[in-house]
Amino acid sequence: MKFFDSTQVEALLDMEGCIKLMKETLIDLTEGRATQILRTVIPLGGGNLLGLMPSSISSKNLAGTKVITIFPGNFEKKLPSHQGVVLYFETLTGALKAVLDGESITAIRTAAVSAVATDLLARKNSEVLAIIGAGVQARTHLNALKRVRNLKKVLVWDINPDSAKNYAKEMGDKYSLPITVCDTSSEAVKDADIICTVTGAIKPVLFGKDLKKGVHINAVGACRPDARELDTDCIAMGKMYADRMESVLNEAGDFIIPYNEGLIGKEKIVGELGEALLGKIAGRETESDITIFEALGLAVYDLAAADYIYARKI
Repeated sequence: MKFFDSTQVEALLDMEGCIKLMKETLIDLTEGRATQILRTVIPLGGGNLLGLMPSSISSKNLAGTKVITIFPGNFEKKLPSHQGVVLYFETLTGALKAVLDGESITAIRTAAVSAVATDLLARKNSEVLAIIGAGVQARTHLNALKRVRNLKKVLVWDINPDSAKNYAKEMGDKYSLPITVCDTSSEAVKDADIICTVTGAIKPVLFGKDLKKGVHINAVGACRPDARELDTDCIAMGKMYADRMESVLNEAGDFIIPYNEGLIGKEKIVGELGEALLGKIAGRETESDITIFEALGLAVYDLAAADYIYARKI
């Protein structure tokens, strides 16, 4: 049994390879070569969670579980919101092959899936990216999205202005991109072609009144039925795509809250990303469509990433 720490994960799980891997994994899931069930969540008080996330990939004789804590308020302590490990088994003998750092895998694979969604759903000429939140996911998302669209401008807003300023300096220097710090989320998104919400918010930080026609949204941060980043107008205006339908219906406050209020129906969800990749459902149909990828994060992503890392270990 091997252990891969965050440094090893980051060295072996390259973003370009991970984007390709996540596309393959979404297709495997849709075509029945992978099994994904809802995560088990244990409340820890104060809005904090312990999550147990199992999955398997039958075509590769793999199974695994991610065990992770989610503490949205950790940004105040300068700590990551997601911490944990991925347990990676083979299913021929049941042997545990590896334990891997879950925080680094989560950061990379989440952004890679958003890149798959963006490449599929965003307008081809998208150049302006707005990032709401300036933590770890904001960093990996910029790394991922610049690989699928020719970004010319980035705008960022965070509830902590210093975090946004640090992000703009760090990422601007790293990627030679102009990054503007905004005073409000509304200011950040008003001219955006692509928006990523990567916050620990439980109340909306993105509002329909601020969206321009044709924008694509990756809604990433909220992963509880009582938490949301997008207001009802956003959801009502957009065409929603799920990574897994069951997950959105049970875990996505962005959808569940307005649905329970009777303001939207299940038809608001066009289908799953894997279905769109296979052409089983329509993706973007017009330049004015507002598309939303509701990302809940699936254990099958972690398992596929663990297998990729393990294969490259030597």
